Amino acid sequence: MPVHPISAEQKSLRMKRAIHLRFFAVFLMFIPLAAPAQNADLQKVLAEMDAASANFQSAQADFVWDQYTAVVQSHDYQKGTIAFRRVGGATEMIAHVKTENDQPAEKDVFYKSGELDFYQPALKQVTIFKAGGNIERYLTLGFGGSGKDLAATWNIAYQGTETIDGVETAKLDLTPKQVGGNNQFTHITIWVDPKRGISLKQQVFQESGDWRIALYSNIKMNSVPASAFTLQLAPGTQKIRK
Repeated sequence: MPVHPISAEQKSLRMKRAIHLRFFAVFLMFIPLAAPAQNADLQKVLAEMDAASANFQSAQADFVWDQYTAVVQSHDYQKGTIAFRRVGGATEMIAHVKTENDQPAEKDVFYKSGELDFYQPALKQVTIFKAGGNIERYLTLGFGGSGKDLAATWNIAYQGTETIDGVETAKLDLTPKQVGGNNQFTHITIWVDPKRGISLKQQVFQESGDWRIALYSNIKMNSVPASAFTLQLAPGTQKIRK
């Protein structure tokens, strides 16, 4: 059979294919290593969170909450202070909203024993909601929760490290293991300092395209007095149960 000479263009094409195959082969060699490496990093973070959780008593911080509404492409900002404490095996939380979009807007939110109290001092009104059994899994996402509990409730994707306010944090993306129910979000991302078991940043993504970012700063550990976990109600405040 006659042998047809190979053109320079065909030689170039064959060479490119060979190079691509080599790179693809090298890439495949490293694929099996990627998952164990990520898993090892995640396990280290969870172990550090376990150790921090064992020593957690309370925490307080300043916060900025940024609520983005996709349909109108708007941001609402709230600023204030927040505190958490562990009582037995339960978690209590109290937040004092001081401003909304840089305007004075005092509101208090207090969680204890499955109830969420929303206090509006200007109206002298407290609205009390039954919070449901799953709220504490959100409260402890970055404030005293253990790595073991986190892994039991959430599917966790380790997304590397990021530095926030000079602190190296582990970025963890969480999706609930139990789907459906009252879940109104697709996933939650937290930036956690595993040595303290504290989130410096959280972002909740909702199915509607809305999202909420929480930033925490001036964090103080294990120094919040028990007296901080009560609502200071003005005389004549009305209580409404929902």
